[in-house]
Amino acid sequence: MPQSFPVNIEPMRVSYGTDIQVIYPHVFGMRDRGMERFINQNIVDETQQLINIQVAEMPTTLVEMDGSFETKNNQRDVLSLSFYNYAYHYQAAHGMTYIKSLTFDLENKSRCSLSDLFKQGSNYVDRLSELINAQIQERDIGTFEDTVKIQPDQDFYIADKALVIYFQLYEITPYVFGFPMFPISVYAIRDIINENGPLGRMAENN
Repeated sequence: MPQSFPVNIEPMRVSYGTDIQVIYPHVFGMRDRGMERFINQNIVDETQQLINIQVAEMPTTLVEMDGSFETKNNQRDVLSLSFYNYAYHYQAAHGMTYIKSLTFDLENKSRCSLSDLFKQGSNYVDRLSELINAQIQERDIGTFEDTVKIQPDQDFYIADKALVIYFQLYEITPYVFGFPMFPISVYAIRDIINENGPLGRMAENN
């Protein structure tokens, strides 16, 4: 496979006084300026959506907001980013955090949804759900329902040779369990992944 280089990323900041601080990534120096603009617009939109969710979530005054990001994958023409936003509202029992992720296929010049990672017609929802339920039992995670089934557009990110499916706070577990995250090796699902997509590239051994 031809050599691909990591994308240049720098942190940017949105702040309102000392109580609201949101740091988000900005991509720069790409040869494909159109793709660079596309990625940065998606990043700005996602960052703003998280801010909007937190502001609208509670009728009480927003006391504190802290936003950050992590680069989960930046190799093989696959860029996967996660965005974290914590906010505390006046007199709330505790703060609330949301995590959202964006994954870009730089080779195919697109933003990836979960379905894009798999072959058409592959029953990826049931397959991933089965693997996740096995992990729930192994890790003794207390869920609201006996069996968990992911949504077709479930939150995810790519981290090297793993697809990480995750759920928001309260989505399938009580708050005490935090964010349930389930790493799935690309080799465990190799028969259903789109070989020309990000997971196909991750599964290559060269």
